[in-house]
Amino acid sequence: MSIAFLNLLLSIISLLTFIVFAWVIVSWLLAFNIINTRNQVVYQIVKTLDAIINPLVAPIRKIIPSFGGLDFSPIILLFALYFLQDWIMQIRVGNIL
Repeated sequence: MSIAFLNLLLSIISLLTFIVFAWVIVSWLLAFNIINTRNQVVYQIVKTLDAIINPLVAPIRKIIPSFGGLDFSPIILLFALYFLQDWIMQIRVGNIL
């Protein structure tokens, strides 16, 4: 596999990791009513983050329900992204077939 393609995959995973963290922080800010979706810019940011992350966490939410209002699906998604990133790094270095 091409190293440029692997580097592209690693960049996409890093970007997704950043987006997951941003999504979690924005959801906390919304929950504590610090930001308001009546602001058009905030609404667009929240809508965009939801459109990117919700398809990724929806299958996880089907398997693992929320516990007392706590949603562990972003944590599991981050674990999966870190695992995938580590696996691609090992392929890139040549430790795996």
